[in-house]
Formats: sequence, structure tokens, C-alpha cells
Amino acid sequence: MSVLRAPGVRVNMIQGVFVLRKIKSLFVVAAVFLFSLAAFAEGRRFAVGFDANFPPYGYVKDGKYCGFDLDLAREVARRNNWKIELKAINWDAKDSELNSGMIDCIWNGFTINGREHAYTWSDPYVVNEQVVMVRKNSSVKKLSDLRQLNVAVQTDTPVQKALSDGGERSKLGKTFKKLIVAPDYNNAVMMLESGSVDAVAMDIGVAKEKMKNGGFRILDEIIMTENYGIGFRKGDTALRDAVQNTLLEMAADGTAAQISAKYFDGENKMALGKISGNRKNSEVVDSENKVRLFSVVSELFSGLGVSVLIFVLTLLFALPLGLLVAWGRMCGNRFVSTIFRCFISVMRGTPLMLQLLVWFFGPYYIFGIQLSKLSLWGVDYRFIAVIIGFSFNYAAYFAEIYRGGIESVAQGQYEAACVLGYSRMQTFFRIILPQVVKRILPPMTNEIITLVKDTSLAFSLSVLEMFTIAKQIASATASMMPFVVAGVFYYVFNFLVAAAMSAIEKKLNYYR
Repeated sequence: MSVLRAPGVRVNMIQGVFVLRKIKSLFVVAAVFLFSLAAFAEGRRFAVGFDANFPPYGYVKDGKYCGFDLDLAREVARRNNWKIELKAINWDAKDSELNSGMIDCIWNGFTINGREHAYTWSDPYVVNEQVVMVRKNSSVKKLSDLRQLNVAVQTDTPVQKALSDGGERSKLGKTFKKLIVAPDYNNAVMMLESGSVDAVAMDIGVAKEKMKNGGFRILDEIIMTENYGIGFRKGDTALRDAVQNTLLEMAADGTAAQISAKYFDGENKMALGKISGNRKNSEVVDSENKVRLFSVVSELFSGLGVSVLIFVLTLLFALPLGLLVAWGRMCGNRFVSTIFRCFISVMRGTPLMLQLLVWFFGPYYIFGIQLSKLSLWGVDYRFIAVIIGFSFNYAAYFAEIYRGGIESVAQGQYEAACVLGYSRMQTFFRIILPQVVKRILPPMTNEIITLVKDTSLAFSLSVLEMFTIAKQIASATASMMPFVVAGVFYYVFNFLVAAAMSAIEKKLNYYR
């Protein structure tokens, strides 16, 4: 009997082991869940989005993020036992970062005025001034002296909107020769220093920080005053109230004043609860911010013209220049060949955006030439620098494509042409080049299509091409529609380019 029961006993024992293992697994899962829940309860994630080029509110020093606003945010997180995440963001994409949940708030000298309905705001905590900074030796003494001068502003800032058409200081803006939109304040100040612009309209805090390097001064007249606040996602009043209540505690116990003194030469800039005209958090969407497709398309068309012009001029100069570089690269003289090898290596080994900045700012920082003196036939030097930068960069890529095509032709064809009495020039242009063109069309098409998309890099020199305008509209309206329309434009542009190159390839089929 015992022998007959043994298998059943073993089965029961095995089942019991499996049950124990399942119970153990459930305990482990429950423990992990409870631990995670406890960790979340102890300290939630608090992601703060900021512009890393905005001293003294947020900037990089010795490889670390610091600034008045960031220190305030750190202290708020510490007092609430939150885990803070400081995220340097692209200022043009701040709304997408916030609405997608990548950040919890925008806290970096963020102006309330003009954006009242776009965010759930804290109460204003700093009163700011928008001022004009010029070079020390400038003849500009007051705002009226800016007539017919070039003035730079940072993209998507209140002062840009105020000086543009329809803004509260549009009358002043219309007196300027040109209102130049820079990607950030560092770029704008470099333009001022190099003479590319005559003045920069900017936040007074940033202007004072830049003046520490010398060579600049601030006009006594201000453009406008504004209030800084913390912008949260619309409807996120719980987080807003928690942050604001903590800030009030910090203002009451003197912590905020100590942080302010650290960045503003002993001055207490914290004015939370003291500023009249508090936030407006109406959930009604401003009708001016509604995206209209026709309006977006019409605005992008103006930038499309600039993109097409950059594309055409780059090809016009880069194609023949690339052939010249290819000849130099294949030259039998080792010295000449080495020079062209180095040129190709540098052009292909460094970012195109960096090359554009070198071509633009290099004449001033290397040779001391004021950039305003480099304009030709009324064309701003910044556009000339874009064409030079694109042409040299793409000439290096085209040169290697040319070289590959030339070296793919059999040596016997050169020998046959020599026997027939052709000169070297006749051999190349009548026999070799037609075959090379056919063979290099596919890789050339790839590079030309890439050029269409690379035209957006012109914004690094404040040239307003299509994608730059799309970013500005998207930032102003908090909508993805401008990017979608720009994407359609780029696709159609590239489709036409690919179709044209395909047609040329079919025309050359008789060389097979």
C-alpha cells in the first residue's frame, strides 16, 4: 500500500513546492510595489525646465547648473522632500516639454505678461525690466537714437513680441533698420560685440551679467517692465499651490533673500506677494492664439523663399568647387594633395553649425574686422556667411563623390583616348565626365536632399528660413500645426528634387 501511495505523495509534495514558490513571488511583487509606493510618497519627481543661457536666473558654471531661480527650485524641492530634476530645454520647445509631461513647470525668468492664459501661473515673484544694451563706444544714448539701426532680440521673448508688429512697443520697433531674432542671448551678445548688430534688447538681469565682461553699457531708458512667474500646466493648481506656499515660507524666513543676495549683489529681488496685478489663470484660450492653417501657410511661404535661395546658391557654388577640390585631392603633388585632404577632413569632421559660426564671427574674433563692414551690395554679411559655410561644407562631400566616380572609370579609356589624339582636357570633358555624371547621380541625389533639410541650420546666424518661422509660430501658439505644415513643405520640396534627379538619370541611360 505504501508503495502505491508514494507517487501520490511525491505529486503532493511537488505541488506544495510550486504553491510556496508562487506565494513567495507574490510577496516579492507586493514588497516591490509597497516600496515604490513609499518612495513616491516620500519624494515625488519635480522636473524644472529652464534656459541654460539665462544668467543670473539659470546658467552653467564649472559644469554645474546654478542661478537664482534654480536655487529657489532646489530649496522648494528640499522642503517638500521632492526629487528635483533640472532640465535645460530648447526655449522654442518649452510648451511641448511642459504639455507632454517631460517637465512639471517652466521656472527661469519666465514672463507672465502676454502669456496669462497659456499657463497656470504662480503669483509674480520678480519685477523685471527690458532694457537696451550697446557697446561702450556706441553713440546711442537713448531709445530714439536706435532709428535705422540693427537691434537683436532673443527668439520667443516678450520684448521680441513687444517690438514686433502689433506689440505694445511696435512703434519703436518700426524705427529700427532691422529687428534681428537670435537663437539665444549669448549669440545676440556676440553679434553686438562683433558689430553685426548695434544693440540688443534684453532682460536687465542678463544685461548686467554680460556687462561684467566689460565693453557694454545699458541705456537709461527702459523698453518695458514685466512680471516673472512660474508657469505650470493648465489646471495643475495642486502643484502650483504647493510650490507657491513653500516660496512664501522662504520669503518669510529670509531664505529667499539670502539666495537673491548671492546673485544680485546683495539685493533682495524676491517680491512674492508684494506685486499688484497678480496672475490670470483663466481657462479661456486667447483667441489670438488659435492656429489658422491659411495664416501658417502664408507665413511659412516667406521663409520658404529664403530656404530655396540658400539651396540654389549652395549648389551653384558647391558643385564646381567640389570638382576643383576633387582634382586637388587626386593631384600627383603630395603637398597639394595633403592640403586638400586636410580641407575635406575638417569640413566632414566638424558640425556644419560650428562652421557657420566660425565663418560669421571669425573675421571679428580672429582679425578684428567689424562685421557691419563686410556686407556686399546691400546683402547682410550673415547671409553671405551662410552661403560660404554651406558651399565649402558641401564641396567637401561632393569632392569625394566626384573622386569615386572618376576613379571608377577604367584606365584603358584614358589610353584609348590618347591613341585617338585627344588632349587631357578633351579626354576628361568628352569621355570621362559624362560617365562620371551618370555614376555619381544616386549619391549626389542623397547629398542634395540632405541640403534641403540642412537649410534650417541658417537660424544659428539669425537668418529666418522656413523651419525657424515654423518654430516661432509653434512657440507663440503652443501648437504642432506649424511643424506639420513645414514637414509637408520639406517633403514636397524633396520630392520635386528627387523627381528631377530621377529624370536626369533616365536621360543618361544611353551611357550603359
